[in-house]
Amino acid sequence: MFKSQEGIGDRGERVPGPPWILGHRGAPRIAPENTMSSLVSAIELGLDGVEYDLQRCMTGEPVLLHDETLDRTTNSRGRIALRTLPELFGIDAGGWFHGRFDGEPLPLLEEVLGLPGRELGDRPQHMIELKDPQLVGEVARHIEERGQKLSIRIASFYRAVCLEARDLGLPTMLLADLATEEDRSFILDEHITAHGVGPGGWRTEAGKREWNCERWSWSVDEPEDLLEACRAPFNGFNTNEPLRALATRAMVHLAPGDTGPYPIQVPSLPVMPGALGEPGKLGGEWSGHWSLAARVRNPFPFHVRAIAQVWVRGGAFEVEGLEEAFELRPGEERQLEFELMGGSWSPGADPLLAVAFRWRTGPGRPEEGLVLDAPMHRIRSVRATEQTQRLPMLVESPGAVPVSLTLRREGNRLLVALENPGDLTDPKVLIRIGNQQYRGKRHMAVSLPSDFDLRGSVPFSCGVEGFHVHEGEGETSVRRWAGGLPSGLEAGVPGLLTSR
Repeated sequence: MFKSQEGIGDRGERVPGPPWILGHRGAPRIAPENTMSSLVSAIELGLDGVEYDLQRCMTGEPVLLHDETLDRTTNSRGRIALRTLPELFGIDAGGWFHGRFDGEPLPLLEEVLGLPGRELGDRPQHMIELKDPQLVGEVARHIEERGQKLSIRIASFYRAVCLEARDLGLPTMLLADLATEEDRSFILDEHITAHGVGPGGWRTEAGKREWNCERWSWSVDEPEDLLEACRAPFNGFNTNEPLRALATRAMVHLAPGDTGPYPIQVPSLPVMPGALGEPGKLGGEWSGHWSLAARVRNPFPFHVRAIAQVWVRGGAFEVEGLEEAFELRPGEERQLEFELMGGSWSPGADPLLAVAFRWRTGPGRPEEGLVLDAPMHRIRSVRATEQTQRLPMLVESPGAVPVSLTLRREGNRLLVALENPGDLTDPKVLIRIGNQQYRGKRHMAVSLPSDFDLRGSVPFSCGVEGFHVHEGEGETSVRRWAGGLPSGLEAGVPGLLTSR
C-alpha cells in the first residue's frame, strides 16, 4: 500500500494507479517503438505496463510491429505478411532510431509476455493491439502456454476480434476514436471488458453516461488530456509521454482538491514558412522568433519553490528573459514573459517549458519535488474558404524542389488537389483531419467534422507522397505542409484548419 510519508519518488513513480499508466509502444521517445529496449525502458521509468502492436508474418507468428510494412521502423522493406519468421531474423528494428540501438531485433510475442516488472516477482500489465484479425487464436495459445497469471487486455478496433477473444476467455478492449452510444450498447450486450478511446474521446454525450466496463484512453499525451485522465474515473491509459503522465498522476494525488487547469499554461508557436526573409537564417523553415507569456500555478495545498526552464528535444533554440526561480503560495499564479528564438528544418519534437516544484517537509509528506512540463507546439494554420488556395509544402532540406497542393472548401467537404509534384514521380495526395488519415491520387474530397464550424478549428495536415530519385538511388518520399504526417512521433504535431 502506498504511504504518502514515504514520498512519491523522483518522477512520481511510487504513486499507484488507478489510473494505470502504460507506455504506448513502450517508451518511443527513449528507444525504438515496439522493441524490447522500448518496453523495458517503459517499465524502468516506473510505468504500470506497456501497450504494443502485433502483426502476423507469413508463417503465422505474432511479431511486434505497428505498420503493415517494415519500411518505417526497420532497415528492410515490404509487407511483413509476405515474410516468413526465418526471413525476419537479422532485420534491424533499432538503427533508424539511434546508432546505440543498431541490431535491435523485431520481438516475438512469446518473448514479450515474459517481460519482468520493476520489482522482483512483479509482472507489468499488457495492452495488446491486434493489427491482424487472424491473430486471435495464436495469441490466445501463447498466453495459455505462458501459464502465468498476467494482466492482459486484447485491444482492437474490430468488433469481431473482441468477440473472438472474449469467446476464448481473454479480457478484451474495443478501441475507437470517440465514445458513442452504439459502442456502449455493443459493449453492454456482449460483455466486453473495456473500452478505449482517443484523447478527449470520453467528452461526448455517450461518454458521460454509465458504462458497465473499464474506461481507458489511448495516446494520451497533452497536459490537459492527462489531467482529465488522472482526475476522472478512468481505469487507465497509454501514453507517449511517460514522465509527464507519472508526474500528473502524482500531482493529482498530492492535490486531490485542486480543480484548476494544468499548472503550466503555454501558448502555441505560430510558424509561417517562407516568411523568414533569408532562407535558413534561423535553421530552417520550421523556425521563428516568439515573444511569449506563459502562466505557472501552484496546484498544491502547500508552499512551493518553482524553477522554470525551457527544454529542447529537437532543433536549436535560444531563450532570453525567462524568470527561472520564484516562490508560490497555494493557488498562486505567476506570469512568465520571455523570448524564444530558433527551430529546425522539419517538424518534430517541440520545446517544453518545464517547472520543478519543490517543497519542504509537512504533514504526511517528506521534503521532495515534482517536475511538470508543457509543450510549446509550433503550429501552421490555414482557413478553409470557398476560394482556391495554394499550399506550398515545406522545404525540409537545402535546395529541395518546390511542391504544392491546392485547397478549397465546398460545403462540408474539403477539396485537395495536386498542383505541382516537383521531382516526385507517381505522386499521391495525403490528408490528415483530426485523427483520420486519407491517401488518394491527384485529387481528393474528404468530409469535414460535422461540428467543424462550431469548434472553429480541427487538427489538419496534408502532403504529397511519391518516388524520389537522388544520385541514382530512389526511395518513397513525403513532402508535407505541416507536421502530423506520416504517422509517428518524429512527424511532429499537425497544423490547424480553421473555419474563421
